[in-house]
Amino acid sequence: MTHILIVEDDPSIALALEDDLTLEGYQVSIARDGQDAVVRAREQDIDLILLDLMLPKKGGIEVCRELRRAGMRTPIIMLTAKAHEAEKVMGLDSGADDYVTKPFSPAELRARIKSLLRRTVSGAPATYRFGDVEADFERFELRRSGTVVHVTRIELKLLAAFVRHRGRVLSRAFLRDEVWGRNAFMTDRVIDTHVVNLRRKIEVDPADPQHVVSVRGVGYRFDG
Repeated sequence: MTHILIVEDDPSIALALEDDLTLEGYQVSIARDGQDAVVRAREQDIDLILLDLMLPKKGGIEVCRELRRAGMRTPIIMLTAKAHEAEKVMGLDSGADDYVTKPFSPAELRARIKSLLRRTVSGAPATYRFGDVEADFERFELRRSGTVVHVTRIELKLLAAFVRHRGRVLSRAFLRDEVWGRNAFMTDRVIDTHVVNLRRKIEVDPADPQHVVSVRGVGYRFDG
C-alpha cells in the first residue's frame, strides 16, 4: 500500500486529506510540524509527502531542503495558501516536485499524486512479466498467477531498478542511489532486507531464488 505523509498543522485540513486519501486506498500518516515531518520521512517507509509551506518549528521550505540535502528522493508536493509566484519558485527550488495552491479540489490533488508516483518508477516498462509474476508499474501492482500480492512502494521501486538493468550485476550502492536517492544513508543490511522481502513475493522458492540472484561480494543480478 502506498504510504503518504501529510504535513499539515491545520487539523481540519489534515483530517479532510486523510479521509479522502484513505478512501483512495492509500496508507496515510500525519505530521503536525516540520520537525516531526523530517523525523518521520527519515524513519518510515514514505512514498510521497504532502508538505504545507507554513508550519510550526520548521517551515516547509526548510523541511524540503533538509530532506534533499540528506539525499532523499521521496516525491514532495508543496501545499500552501499563498499564490504569489515567489513562493512557488522557492518551493520548487528547495526540491519540491510539484506545487498546489489552496484551496484545491481533491480530484486535482489525487491526479497530481498519481502522476508523480508514476514518475518514481520511470524508465521501467509499463508492465513486465517473468515466470508467474506480472509487475504493473502504471497501477503500482504486483500479481502472481493473476492474484494481487501486497507490495510496498520501495519493493516496487527496487523491482523497477532490477528490470531496468536486468542481466547486470548491481551493487548495493547502486541500488541505494536508484531506489532511495544518491547519498541517502542506507545500510547494506537494510537493502538486503528489502531484497529478501521482494524475493518472498516474486520467487517460487525464496531460499533458492531464480530471478533476484546474489552475486557474492558484489551485489545482485536480475534474471527475468
